[in-house]
Amino acid sequence: MTALLDQPRASRALRILPQGMYSRRGHIILERAFRVYRHSWLVIFSGFFEPLFYLFALGTGLHRLVGTVVGPGGQVMSYTEFVAPALLASSAMNGAIFDSTINVFFKLKFAKLYDSMLATSLGPVDVAIGEISWALIRGGLYSAGFLTVMVVMGLTGSVWAVLLLPAALLIALGFASVGMALTTFMKGIQDLDLVEVAILPLFLFSGTFYSLSVYPTGIRVAVECLPLQHGIALLRGLNAGVIDWSLAGHACYFVGMAAVGLIVTARRLDVLLLR
Repeated sequence: MTALLDQPRASRALRILPQGMYSRRGHIILERAFRVYRHSWLVIFSGFFEPLFYLFALGTGLHRLVGTVVGPGGQVMSYTEFVAPALLASSAMNGAIFDSTINVFFKLKFAKLYDSMLATSLGPVDVAIGEISWALIRGGLYSAGFLTVMVVMGLTGSVWAVLLLPAALLIALGFASVGMALTTFMKGIQDLDLVEVAILPLFLFSGTFYSLSVYPTGIRVAVECLPLQHGIALLRGLNAGVIDWSLAGHACYFVGMAAVGLIVTARRLDVLLLR
């Protein structure tokens, strides 16, 4: 009975979308990705090592020089504990953003894969959901691997650390959605350089290796608007066990990113390939 009652509701919700935009078959794109990458998992995990090397080189190496730092809620912690959640957020970002930009660009512009997909019953929303889901899974794999290293090294500081992986998945979802949306606006392969141009400053200046208090007020306010900074603040708060309403704000930031990215991606695919 419940299922029968839910069907009209689902139909009404789907009528919000233009005809042909969504066929509820996004899992087909996800299944294709698993088949393509089932023999090349090393490629999937390649981006996991960069934050890990930073953890050992800076977190462990500089720990002897820096000693302790003040973390969320005024807690005093080791420098390695301070850096680790930020690098976890970076792992989630890297896995999601590179898959949703570089891989999607080649499928869109060179392989013409989405032209073939949209010639079937699949719609732009199906393609967007499938590709964003795959980028989310890749970001999740990076995050799970890095989180395992954190646990082994004893860098999880509270029982709230059990939420680090779900929070990292939310970060990956936001970056995956926005990354794919921005990719649909790229004209040529040289535009992919802009991905690195954007990601590197995010990584270096979002408070990954130091507190935002070192910035002048104007710069600090600007940095606080950056998406990675919200991810770092969210994971640091959870790892330190400092739970307040600001964490909900950080989480909502990524929910908004995901919603906007999905809508823009679907609309852009519709304009580029169906009209």
